[in-house]
Amino acid sequence: MNKDQVKGRVKEAVGKIEQEAGKATGSLKHQAKGLGKEAAGKIQKNVGDAREEVKRQDDAQHRDS
Repeated sequence: MNKDQVKGRVKEAVGKIEQEAGKATGSLKHQAKGLGKEAAGKIQKNVGDAREEVKRQDDAQHRDS
C-alpha cells in the first residue's frame, strides 16, 4: 500500500463524516464540502491503486526476464 492509497482513504472517510455531520445539522455547505473531499479521496486512492498495479506488473516483468 502506498501513500496515495492511504491518504485517499483517509480523505474519503473524512469526507463521508463531514457529509453526515452536514446532514445532521442541516448544513448544505458541509454536505457539499464532505462530498468534495470524498470524491478527491476516491481519486487519490485510484491513483495509488494504479501506481501499485504498475509496480506489480513491473516487478512481475523483471522476475520473468
